[in-house]
Amino acid sequence: MTDITTDPRLLLLAPDDTVYVLRAQIDAGETVLVEGRAVTVPHRLGLGHKIARQPVAPGGKVVKYGAPIGSASHAIAPGDHVHTHNLQSDYTPTYSLDSAQAHTSGSTG
Repeated sequence: MTDITTDPRLLLLAPDDTVYVLRAQIDAGETVLVEGRAVTVPHRLGLGHKIARQPVAPGGKVVKYGAPIGSASHAIAPGDHVHTHNLQSDYTPTYSLDSAQAHTSGSTG
């Protein structure tokens, strides 16, 4: 049976996942259905990117393919793009330009 409440470009990999994976590009300004909720995508999202299926509180686990892939660094709402701006890996350090510069500014090399 087809789920008509979710855009067909969104793929749920496992029943307990908190994110959908994009099967196709979604352009900025497009509205997609996420479990019956209309969400306007603010910027273009490419194949393989993630959109939140449900809310995730700061510190909450983000689950993809039935396994936690990281923790929310900020509140994530259904339909939000899930990426490094709101997700911190629990396995691999997440770096930003600011933290990299702060780390190297103390060296006298």
